[in-house]
Amino acid sequence: MTAAQHRSLRRAAETLNIRQSTLSRRLRDIERRLGVVLFERTNSGTRLSPLGLEFVASATRILEQVNSEFRRLKSKSVGERGHLRIGIHASLSAGNMRASLSEYHRRFPEVEIRTVDGCHERLLRVLAADAIDIAITLGPAVDWTDRMLPLWSERVIAALHENHPLGRNSRARWADLADEKFLIPHQGPGLELENLLTAKFRNVAGTDRIVRQDVSLDRLLSLVSAGYGALLMFEGATGARYESVVYHEVWDEDGPTRVHFTGYWREANGNPALQSFLGILREHYPDLSTPPESN
Repeated sequence: MTAAQHRSLRRAAETLNIRQSTLSRRLRDIERRLGVVLFERTNSGTRLSPLGLEFVASATRILEQVNSEFRRLKSKSVGERGHLRIGIHASLSAGNMRASLSEYHRRFPEVEIRTVDGCHERLLRVLAADAIDIAITLGPAVDWTDRMLPLWSERVIAALHENHPLGRNSRARWADLADEKFLIPHQGPGLELENLLTAKFRNVAGTDRIVRQDVSLDRLLSLVSAGYGALLMFEGATGARYESVVYHEVWDEDGPTRVHFTGYWREANGNPALQSFLGILREHYPDLSTPPESN
C-alpha cells in the first residue's frame, strides 16, 4: 500500500525505513505467491496493475478492520468499553449511588452497566461466584476476606401518609413511630431494615406490625399512599415521589439515623471496567487501607 501511494520504490522504502532492495524483494515475493503482477515497473516509477488495484482495495478494507478492532480492544483493555456488573442493595432514584453511576457513564459512555438487585447475603454470594464485578451494600461483612472500600452513609427515611399526625415535619424521632405498622421489602435491604426496627423497638419482632412485601419500591410507596402503613427506606430512594406520601428523616437522640454502605469486590477480578469504576469511587471515598505510594 505504501509503494502504491508513493508510486516510487525509493520513496516508499524511505517511508518504511527499509532498504529499497528489501522492499523490492518483498514485493516480488508477494507477486510470486499470488501468481500475478501487482506493479508495473517503468523508468518513471511503479504503478499498480489492474490486479494490483484490486489487491490494494482489499488490503485497505482489511487494514481498516484490523485498526478498528485494535482500537476497540485497546479501549476495552483500559476500561473505556465492555461490561460492568454491579450488585446494588438499595434504590437508585437519588443519592450517592445514582451520582456515581451518572459520573461513570459520563466518563465511560461505551461501558454497558448491568445491575443486580438482592439482599446483602445474596449479593456477596453472587460476587463470590463471579456473577457480578462489585457489590455495593450495607457493611461491613464480617465473613468477607477479599477487597472492600467504605463508601457513603445515607439517612434513614420514613415514608408516611400526608395525613399522619407528624404532618409535613421534616423529621421524626423513633418514639414518634412506636405505634406504626411497617411495610418491609422482602428483597433488597429488607433484612437490614427489619433488624433496625428490632433494635429500636424490642417488642416489634414477630408481630403484625412488620408486614413483609415481595414487591418493588414503587409498589410499597403506593401502599403507603393508600394508607396501609409506614415504609422505612434510605435517602437514596427519595427521588421517587408519590401522591399523598411525605418523607421524614428519622432521628436518634443525637441526630439523623444513618447507615453506611461499602463496596466489595474480588482482587482476582481482571475486568478493566471494574478498575475504572473503582477509580471514580476512590476519588470521592479514598481507600485508607492502602498505604500511600512513596515518592
